[in-house]
Amino acid sequence: MTWTLHPLPDADAFAPHAAAWDALQARVAGLPFLESGFLLPLLRVFGTGAERLALHGDPRAPDAAAIVVKGGNGQWTTFQPSQLPLGAWLSAPGAALAPLAASLLRALPFPTLGLGLTQIDSRFHPRDADSPRWRGQDYIDTAWVDLEGEFDLYWEARGKNLRQNLRKQQKKLDTAGTVTRMDCLTRPEDVAPALADYGRLEASGWKGQEGTAIAPGHPQYEFYLAMLEHFASKGRARIYTYRFDDVVVSMDLCIESGATLVILKTAYDEAHKAVSPSTLMRQLQFQQLFDAAAAGGPLRRIEFYGKVMEWHTRWTDTRRPIYHATLYRWGWLPALKRLLRGAPADETPAEAPAAADASALPAAPAGPTPGAADAAAGATPVTATPGARAEVQGASR
Repeated sequence: MTWTLHPLPDADAFAPHAAAWDALQARVAGLPFLESGFLLPLLRVFGTGAERLALHGDPRAPDAAAIVVKGGNGQWTTFQPSQLPLGAWLSAPGAALAPLAASLLRALPFPTLGLGLTQIDSRFHPRDADSPRWRGQDYIDTAWVDLEGEFDLYWEARGKNLRQNLRKQQKKLDTAGTVTRMDCLTRPEDVAPALADYGRLEASGWKGQEGTAIAPGHPQYEFYLAMLEHFASKGRARIYTYRFDDVVVSMDLCIESGATLVILKTAYDEAHKAVSPSTLMRQLQFQQLFDAAAAGGPLRRIEFYGKVMEWHTRWTDTRRPIYHATLYRWGWLPALKRLLRGAPADETPAEAPAAADASALPAAPAGPTPGAADAAAGATPVTATPGARAEVQGASR
């Protein structure tokens, strides 16, 4: 079977293929952010018009699919704005990636010298050994929480310091007479007011100083508004808000699919960071999710999809790698690239893990990334998507 390529000059060009994409996505991944309802507004806001949809096999029922964009120096990569936790690639879990990538590389316009697959989840595609043409590159480890058993048992397994610190913070608030409340907003009409609150929280930190906080008129606002309204219309958006009295001090933006809830973004009010509002919120949030699962609810897994930070380890002991991979047209190209960088031509991949093509792939994030960490937090944007800007959320507590 071969790949067929479909230009995407705008998001509307993706729409006729959305049903086929979603059917494949449901079979191989089951992740909400790889659905057309996430990708369409992403293409609309952050696409350049140079993207192409690649479908393997019958275009009406493909067995693999990708959205790819052309970078520099003969490189193509999977579509990877910073808001997307994984690269826009779909294929059967466990299936070898290199042969599919090789056939796609041959289908792309010549001269294509390399194809980069960005942010691959080892849960679905364990990393293959390097070969002369195929090179892997470390990106991040991500964490998750399985909603198994009673919350009390889960909570008892958390660190003693976490439990004690939260009791102290709650006591401070009680002594001050502060009334706390968590709400979970799910309706489409809740989204715009919630994003206004979220933007205010982001503006209280470094994003406000940089002018990258979500706000009307900002491209990110346009994307999150359209995407969250879509998922809310399907009953699959959850916007958690945590209040001190009547003031929102912490929020999580989440979407779900089947058994999985993904925390996309987290923000809190810097003025209240001493009492850890996002951590207090997360305790109640997780308790509700565990209780719902124990009562037979569908959700069984919480995914962070962000670089594992110290605060993640308070909530879970699990982690797994997210990685990049590059397939070269010829096996001698990696050696040539190393020579051009001044490295020995016979340098082994183990000695130079970045040889997978650091010029085309995002770097690992340098800053704290709570929630899903905007997926490519701290990463250099993919060359072919200049409208996308890497994000790093303020540290959750």
